[in-house]
Amino acid sequence: MSEKIYKQQGELAQLIERHTGRDGSHVTDIPSLFFSRYSYLTGPNYGVYKPSLCIVVQGDKELLLAQERFRYGPADYLVASVKLPIKGQVTEASSEVPYLALKLEFKPNQILEVLHDSQIGVGKKENAKRGIYVSRIELSLLDAVTRLAGLLDNPKDIPVLVPLFTKEIIYRVLQGEHGGVLKQMAIEGSSTYQISDVTEYIMNNYDRSFRIEELAEIANMSVSSLHRHFKEVTAMSPIQFQKQLRLQEARRLLISESTDAADVAFRVGYESPSQFSREYSRMFGLSPKEDVKHLRGEI
Repeated sequence: MSEKIYKQQGELAQLIERHTGRDGSHVTDIPSLFFSRYSYLTGPNYGVYKPSLCIVVQGDKELLLAQERFRYGPADYLVASVKLPIKGQVTEASSEVPYLALKLEFKPNQILEVLHDSQIGVGKKENAKRGIYVSRIELSLLDAVTRLAGLLDNPKDIPVLVPLFTKEIIYRVLQGEHGGVLKQMAIEGSSTYQISDVTEYIMNNYDRSFRIEELAEIANMSVSSLHRHFKEVTAMSPIQFQKQLRLQEARRLLISESTDAADVAFRVGYESPSQFSREYSRMFGLSPKEDVKHLRGEI
């Protein structure tokens, strides 16, 4: 890693520390920008990643998409091109050198705007690729991200400059080695674009049953093509994708509400509480009752 990148990361680390000051995930005055700070290793956390750029400036993080691992630290950046259910954990952090990171979320229309306004161009439709990738960080991207985050010290500049700096950041990512993956997300009719329509549909209807033919119709694909492209983007089948969403939501409900597992099972779409309990235990390592007791004890 070059000395200039190391220096830039130091500046960004100071900025994140200044605007967090305590462990946890933090929203900022820039609606699409989020900071994270942890002075300890975290256990597996489950959630849905929206299309976003993630940069770690101190420490290390590991994401699990289905059975596929993505590890990244200060030398890398991670991009999620579609909404995906993931498991993540901080794997390097201490009170002396806390884990510091940021996430910038974006939308397909922002990518399309950059493609139209730059010489990158929309280009041709390509076959779908994995919806998450890790690349080596470059100074030009890190500089643009630092300037965006630096607007938090000058709030009056946020309304005017955030759209400009965000556009530059997306432009830098599109120029990266895996930029084509992000580009396909915005090209209407590409297989990635079509699969993102399906993932969006499943997320909005995770609690009900659906036929695979219904999903194929949404994607305007044959059933076999849908299976192939969906697995390529998400590393799982539509049913596995839905199951992840159901179990994540079930866990959230069990922690936030005083309700029993059977009730939650029905609310997230399960017809059999025993099946729910088995799949919950398989995903989280404990039965619903034991898991909630453990998590509430941690809180």
